[in-house]
Amino acid sequence: MKYSNRFPKTFFVSLVLLLFLASPTSSCTEQESNSLFHFLVGLSQDNGLTKSWQNGTDCCTWEGIRCSSEQMVTDVFLASRSLQGSISPFLSNLTGLLRINLSYNSLSGVLPMELVSSSSLIVLDVSFNQLNGGLQELPSSTPLRPLKVLNISSNLFSGQFPSTTWEVMKSLVTLNVSNNSFTGQIPTTFCVSSPSFAVLDLSYNQISGTIPAGLSNCSKLTSLGAGHNNLSGSLPGDLLNIALLEHLSFPNNYLEGSLGDISRLKNLVTLNLEGNGFGGDIPDSIGELKKLEEIHLGNNDMSGELPSTLINCTNLTTIDLKSNNFRGELTKVNFSNLPNLKTLDLMGNKFNGTIPESIYSCNNLIALRLSLNRFHGQLSEKIGNLKFLSFLSLVDISLTNITSAFQILKSCKNLTTLLIGLNFKHETMPQDDIIDGF
Repeated sequence: MKYSNRFPKTFFVSLVLLLFLASPTSSCTEQESNSLFHFLVGLSQDNGLTKSWQNGTDCCTWEGIRCSSEQMVTDVFLASRSLQGSISPFLSNLTGLLRINLSYNSLSGVLPMELVSSSSLIVLDVSFNQLNGGLQELPSSTPLRPLKVLNISSNLFSGQFPSTTWEVMKSLVTLNVSNNSFTGQIPTTFCVSSPSFAVLDLSYNQISGTIPAGLSNCSKLTSLGAGHNNLSGSLPGDLLNIALLEHLSFPNNYLEGSLGDISRLKNLVTLNLEGNGFGGDIPDSIGELKKLEEIHLGNNDMSGELPSTLINCTNLTTIDLKSNNFRGELTKVNFSNLPNLKTLDLMGNKFNGTIPESIYSCNNLIALRLSLNRFHGQLSEKIGNLKFLSFLSLVDISLTNITSAFQILKSCKNLTTLLIGLNFKHETMPQDDIIDGF
């Protein structure tokens, strides 16, 4: 018969707590040390934390713990420690606790609501773990909570996303619940109750319904993301009135309609609406967004010509307009006014004419994809100016003179990916010595 050499876990927990309570009084109060020990014994893998969290020592000296001058625990910082196990609700007994960071571990089980509704916490970050279950709704009668930052992204949370909870969090600034499985709709309660609310990320969930009118009440909002959900309808007009907005991101939903008047988004840095059903054209007013760095409108149903005003967005690093119905001659856009451009993706449209020479003035260009359009002509030797170009896709654009093209492309020393099929029809492949070094 085999005998286990492991004590039952309940016996071990009781033994540890008894030993701790029997220890001499340290600078840390008994309640503070006791609460931290409850957290420790709830871990199945502490990655050597017990070597620091020693019985009889001041818990303010323990690894990952910071205290105030009054010897009250204010911070529990144990990110990226390979911790496994559950999060003890006893941490809420640390009455002076301001910040908890348990991100990038392997913690599982539920997130104790005692922490979310703490009367002292201002930052709670448990992102990148394996926590599950729902996020319990706090009734609107709950006393106001001081929480400013809540990050529960990249876990296994599910169920209805709370709405009334945010009514009691008037100090909330950042809420990140991305990469979970929440259902329900986008609430607007934090826009009314939290005057400093600035960041909302609902990406990679199962949020449905429309983008609610009323988000403009979040006048301090700088970042709004709800990509990879099941949202439908159009962009509400008042959303485009949030003057401080820097990042607007709703990719891969079921949104439709036109972009509308985006001229008021003067601080916009990132616009990402790819993978929806937007139609219409890019308005000329986009040229008023002088801080714009990235525009992602690929995989929609947009049409028209590219506005020449796009060149006023001189900070652009990424233009992604692939798989739409844009048309016209690109030569109407002077790309030489976009010196910071690194990625230009216009694949799968109806652009015609020749490839504009001004593209070859974008000296920082790394990736260029013009495939599946209606261009024609020969490849320009000026492409050699793109010293950092590593990805080039020119499939099926009726290029001619294969010998010249290969000789020209020899000068692109950093080129690692070249897609150039369905061109040079009825031409003969050049001899090896003619394109030697390609």
